[in-house]
Amino acid sequence: GLSENTAALRAAHRRTVRRVMTGPVLGIPRAHLDAIAECESHGDPRAVSSDGSYRGKYQFHRSTWASVGGEGDPAKAPELEQDFRAARLIKMSGSSPWPICGN
Repeated sequence: GLSENTAALRAAHRRTVRRVMTGPVLGIPRAHLDAIAECESHGDPRAVSSDGSYRGKYQFHRSTWASVGGEGDPAKAPELEQDFRAARLIKMSGSSPWPICGN
């Protein structure tokens, strides 16, 4: 019946989300992204530096965020978008945007 279909859809959705949240992003290994995020913000997508300049899980400066196609405040963007934008930045610039946490 309907409840079995709903349960099956929810289970499939959970598997997809788990795969997206654990798999590579644009070919960048999730472990690399996680290490940068953990070092920069303890993995907090809503983190903001004390002076407000660096924002989100990867502590993007607004101009860097814009350079990889982000709009608005990185700390208000969905976590998966932050992951995508960070992977895009790594593809463009390597780990240099994170001189301490990227190595």
